[in-house]
Amino acid sequence: MKKQDFRKVEESTRFNIRERAIALIKSGRKKKDVAEIFGVSNNTITNWQKRFNENGQKGLVDKKRGVKSEDKKLLSIKQEKEIQKTIIEKMPDQLQLPFALWTRKAVKDLIEREYGIKIAINTTGDYLRSWGFSPQRPKKKAYEQKSEAVKKWLIEEYPKIKKRAKEENASIHWGDETGVRNTANYGRSYSPKGKTPTQKVLAKRLSINMISSITNRGQVEFMIYSRTLNSDMFIKFLSQLIKNKDRKIFLIVDNLKVHHSKIVSKWVEENKKTIELFFLPSYTPEKNPDEYLNCDLKLSLAKNPSPKTKKALETNLKNHMDMLVKNEKRVKSYFKHPEVKYAA
Repeated sequence: MKKQDFRKVEESTRFNIRERAIALIKSGRKKKDVAEIFGVSNNTITNWQKRFNENGQKGLVDKKRGVKSEDKKLLSIKQEKEIQKTIIEKMPDQLQLPFALWTRKAVKDLIEREYGIKIAINTTGDYLRSWGFSPQRPKKKAYEQKSEAVKKWLIEEYPKIKKRAKEENASIHWGDETGVRNTANYGRSYSPKGKTPTQKVLAKRLSINMISSITNRGQVEFMIYSRTLNSDMFIKFLSQLIKNKDRKIFLIVDNLKVHHSKIVSKWVEENKKTIELFFLPSYTPEKNPDEYLNCDLKLSLAKNPSPKTKKALETNLKNHMDMLVKNEKRVKSYFKHPEVKYAA
């Protein structure tokens, strides 16, 4: 019998032929006889039988022809995983690429540099979407920040502070300083497309400063001041913090120079029964819950009309802080941020 070209036979017919061939093999017919009946090679019959033994009737169905989808791609699966890992763990400038952030062009250049594969910008975008990557506003992190110091703080140092606070019935407070200006503008304003709105503000810059502390129970303390924070001003706030408190305070602050001054250290030692200072790792504002109060404050003030006097600016600040003092739930919400959940 003349051998058939199965590529020219309909799929249903090919399946029936394979099924009949397997039935003949099962009945005891020799492979070469079955091959002769259907006009195919002995190797083809052997292959059909193997597929049937492994997958039953499903094994007799035609496999999809053509190149696999991953084979059509310019990057191998291994290369894709390596690029994804690089984008997650590093920024372009750390890899000596002339970009600040991971754009499609930056990823395109990275692929070309690493693998010598040139791909189009649109194709780069297709890859990024298939990996589940999207353009996002990055968080800021200081180059000087030491990851090992942060890890030690989270795993060893803060748990010890927390344990001591429980043993000594102390209250943990998180402190920070911030400044607000009349020219700050964090919001958006509707306007016709292509016509950027103009907000009129005083040319003169007005500013005022504040130091505050919060607890994960929603308690807030704050003090407003005009000049640069110095040791005396910081001690004034510490004195306010411990006034009329029935529990010792563990205050956690950053490494601002004034926090470590000799005058402050001496005062804290003299008042060690009522207060003790602890310090976050250097350059880690994101690990301080009070930093999120500062963000809340500035965003809220920016929604108000721009103050024309320093007194008005101070009043706006005080009104917002007085509101927070009474709103424990809002203050507690700062501790839900992923970076400070450890302090919740």
